[in-house]
Amino acid sequence: MTLVIVRATARPYRSATMIEYRIHGRGGQGSVAAAYLLASAAFEAGHTCQAFPSFGAERRGAPVTAFVRIDNQPIHLRSQVRTPDFLIVQDDTLLLDRGITDGLKPGGAMIVNSRRSDEDVAEAFSCRTKCIPATELALDYIGRPIPNTALLAAFLTMTGHLPVEALAAALKGRFKGAVLEKNLALVDAVAGMVPAGAWKESEDA
Repeated sequence: MTLVIVRATARPYRSATMIEYRIHGRGGQGSVAAAYLLASAAFEAGHTCQAFPSFGAERRGAPVTAFVRIDNQPIHLRSQVRTPDFLIVQDDTLLLDRGITDGLKPGGAMIVNSRRSDEDVAEAFSCRTKCIPATELALDYIGRPIPNTALLAAFLTMTGHLPVEALAAALKGRFKGAVLEKNLALVDAVAGMVPAGAWKESEDA
């Protein structure tokens, strides 16, 4: 008779310091790029990070979801982010899906690419909300309707999770020349449009 001993291994867990983000957009809006930029900014700021997409139908305009985790220690989770601390919504037509905030933690918040009022969306979804016309801003500054840089700049300014300078460093690792300069100008402009630390103060309260 052979005795087989199976050693139990600990299941991956979410640490108390981990912050999880879920990014919703449509194909062609740079949702996956937004996830990688956010993770790169976290890396530049000295954190551990994880970013990955989830695709449905792979066509332009189809819904796309991407996930980011940031922590101060190694990340062992590999599952999708089901209970995010924050949402980044790159297209306000996605708000037609009332389930877009499913799993959002109590006290969580979302930033939305929209001209709708913050109060309107916040009341509809019962969470803190900031709306900015990110597509219009992107067209003004970089000449393309890609809202991700503007949304990330606003989000980091409001949360204080990472310095905006870390986002600038991540952009420098991705772009060069005139494209980089236009994106950096967009970051500076958007950072001055939103209340710095507004959501950080709420978290610390």
